[in-house]
Amino acid sequence: MAAPAMAQDKANTVDEVVVTGIRASLQASVQAKRNADAVIDVITAEDIGKFPDKNVAESLQRVPGVTIQREFGEGERISIRGAAPTLNRTLLNGHSVATADWFILDQLKASRSFNYLMLPSEIVGKVEVFKSPVANIDEGGVGGTVNVHTRNPLDLAPLSVSGSIQAFHDEKSGNTDPTASAMLSWHNADKTFGVLVGGIYDKRRIRRDGIEVLGYQPVSNALGTGSNITGIPAGQTLIAPSLIGSSLFTQTRERKGLNFGVQYSPNDKIDINVTGLYSKMDADNFNQNYMAWVSQKIGALGTPGSQFNVTKADNGTAVAGNFNAVGGNGVVFDAIDRLAHTNVGSIDFDGVYRPNDDWKLHGRVGYTKAKGATDLQPFWETNAPTGLSYDLSGGVPKVSFTNINPTTASDTMPLGWASANTTVNTDDEFYTFVDGERFVDAGAFKSIAFGLKYTDHDRDVTQTYGQRRALFGATACNGHPCTLADVAGGVTPGDYLDGIKTAGVLSSYLTADKNKIEAIYKGMGAATVYDPNNPNVGGCIGLVNCDHFGPLESFTFNEKTFGGYAMGNLKGDNWRGNVGVRVVQTKIETTAWRVGVSAGTPGAINNPFGLMVQTTGTKKYTDILPSANFSFDVKDDVVLRLAAGRVMARPDYAQMAGFTSLTESLLTATGGNPKLDPYRANQYDASLEWYFKPQAILAVDFFYKDISTYIVQGATVERLPLQASATDPRVLNAANNCVAQSAGLYSCNYSVGRPVNVSGGETKGVEVNFQMPLAYGFGVLANYAYTDASSSSNVPVPSTSKHTFNVSGYYENDRVSARLSYNYRSKFFVDYDAERGYRQLWSDSLKSLDASVSVNVTQNVSLNFDATNLTDEKQTDYYDNDPNRPARLYKNGRAFFGGVRFKF
Repeated sequence: MAAPAMAQDKANTVDEVVVTGIRASLQASVQAKRNADAVIDVITAEDIGKFPDKNVAESLQRVPGVTIQREFGEGERISIRGAAPTLNRTLLNGHSVATADWFILDQLKASRSFNYLMLPSEIVGKVEVFKSPVANIDEGGVGGTVNVHTRNPLDLAPLSVSGSIQAFHDEKSGNTDPTASAMLSWHNADKTFGVLVGGIYDKRRIRRDGIEVLGYQPVSNALGTGSNITGIPAGQTLIAPSLIGSSLFTQTRERKGLNFGVQYSPNDKIDINVTGLYSKMDADNFNQNYMAWVSQKIGALGTPGSQFNVTKADNGTAVAGNFNAVGGNGVVFDAIDRLAHTNVGSIDFDGVYRPNDDWKLHGRVGYTKAKGATDLQPFWETNAPTGLSYDLSGGVPKVSFTNINPTTASDTMPLGWASANTTVNTDDEFYTFVDGERFVDAGAFKSIAFGLKYTDHDRDVTQTYGQRRALFGATACNGHPCTLADVAGGVTPGDYLDGIKTAGVLSSYLTADKNKIEAIYKGMGAATVYDPNNPNVGGCIGLVNCDHFGPLESFTFNEKTFGGYAMGNLKGDNWRGNVGVRVVQTKIETTAWRVGVSAGTPGAINNPFGLMVQTTGTKKYTDILPSANFSFDVKDDVVLRLAAGRVMARPDYAQMAGFTSLTESLLTATGGNPKLDPYRANQYDASLEWYFKPQAILAVDFFYKDISTYIVQGATVERLPLQASATDPRVLNAANNCVAQSAGLYSCNYSVGRPVNVSGGETKGVEVNFQMPLAYGFGVLANYAYTDASSSSNVPVPSTSKHTFNVSGYYENDRVSARLSYNYRSKFFVDYDAERGYRQLWSDSLKSLDASVSVNVTQNVSLNFDATNLTDEKQTDYYDNDPNRPARLYKNGRAFFGGVRFKF
């Protein structure tokens, strides 16, 4: 009788199926989502050092409801469920990482949004996107919270070595550069001690072509027929472009990164992790823009003989027009050389102690610091008088000049402005927290978790103005006044603006040589730094031959938070969940400088912009954030989730600082408001998920957010300083009410934008997620999200695309692994363009087709090829939700990677 039984056992035996590669990643992600108590999505690395995309942000855009922007070709920031990047939280192993930026405007903006360029994808094992709040997850995300998990050495094989060597090719620049990564992990035979170390090197020389319209301004014909303005009926006002330029942006990005982890777990009771991360990117960039200076021609229309003829008007916009050569400069060429970098570092000590089966105690302390700096910005601007014509028809701006040839180096383009500013943005935080969990068996309660947390965060922005222009005199360039000819390089590349330009677009002009500009500045020697307490020494007499502290954008910001949570973890028959509350107090203190104060103001000191005085702003508030998450196993393969909670997100650092930054050319300014309240919202989620086979899911999520307050730019008029001559059109314009303060310094009316709280609104939507393996190694992933966001004050909600969808197809066998992914998001409101008159800036729909192929040469070595933006899409932005008012048209081109990966 034994033989038949043995035969039956053998018949019932099923060989274990080992899933690897893409399918293993999808299976792990699906299983993590299925087992979660909250509404989350999960991305899992396919293998050590092999995350699905070159950038974690670009992987996140495959998640339902998550979108990114690629303004410079790479994904840097994310939006979740229509919330702007600053309203989402990114954590590394449960805590935030300091972040600072390489781009000058982002440095001054000093936002809370995390820059994913500084997070090497090679160190990532898993990423969780929390869409519903949980009490033990840090507050700060109205849209959602991303928790990035790095690998621990005791979770890997006793000895793991992996890495890649690849080449990166940028289609626009034509450059090919190296990129490499490596990771080594080891632990002892007892699995009680392990070490992991990894490093990356990445170089990319990129180019972006673009056409820009830098703002719009009103122009009216008060005199009617016979005046110096024709084409505008008497008494009417149209909106005309301020500057129309053809821009050429080039950059060298060189990233170096190092991370490590040391794990000690001598027994089941103790687990200690020490982790560290350092990443640096040198990000020198050179932006050149050859522009029609429409605003100066409009400002000079009072000059006898000047003429503006509007040849086409539509929906309140002067779509096309021309100026004669009389009055004002009609052309301006900017060459902005930025020597920039950013770095981020963190170190973290984490310990878990389990004294017995009833308790789990957890403690953590860490420090993180980042710096983003434009170490020097040699600025070279030449201009000349000329007649010009422009035409915005079809959304592609066209310009031509009557008195100058853009491709010729001519002494009629003299230097009009030069400066060499620096901007430094630092961000650092000390944090410590303790958690405890008591396991119980009291009805539905299975454990009670609680914790306390303290953070001390500093964010500082410091700008120094390089007043080098005063040194450019009559003999500054080899014995003569400087012109474009002194720094001239070649003309723009032959394929410049391909895919954007049409007939009439300015697509060829003489560029500047950044090395020649840097050599001229270097020849001047180091500038003396202006000391406001002793201003007339060291060559700074008259405040013109020196560098000086820039009070207009500089500020310090300190934020301390103290809070805690209590949460019950629940489980019953076919259901599980958690209920809890998080309470946190936030205290901020910020200092900034107010310029243009009157004589005798206590504490006032001298500055080239007039007297200034330091001001301090404070704010304190407490938030109580309850949350509840429930998951019901309706069937063995069907899960219903319900969640509700209150969330908050703090304003950006710059929004709460009391600084005032001037755009003198337009007499506009921006500043902060220390009295802002945070964003707060009540949100509700319902999700139905069907796990109909391994690696497969069909899920529908519904969400609703009731937002109590938004933050928008409020406009006021303030008296602020202007450096100008007595004949400057801005000074002569009576509406600006400019009053002389001293030689070359005036006090004028500025239109100032400062953030203010307004009534909130709501965000609601639905997400559909589907993935399934098909036959013969093929599979598909697809998701769609509809998001409808509105505000009670009728202002548009930033970063909200009504429609987003992603679809990916893959094929995989033992030898080949391939993906093809398409991503789409519909048009969305970007933000108010603070530098261009606070106009609404909108982005047209964005698309991207990306591909990845991997061929296993051996069990340990594979050849890989990746490509992004295969369809060579362009980015189109416009003002006021009106295609007749184009703002920016950019093309970054395709990017390709090819090389070898290895793992042992």
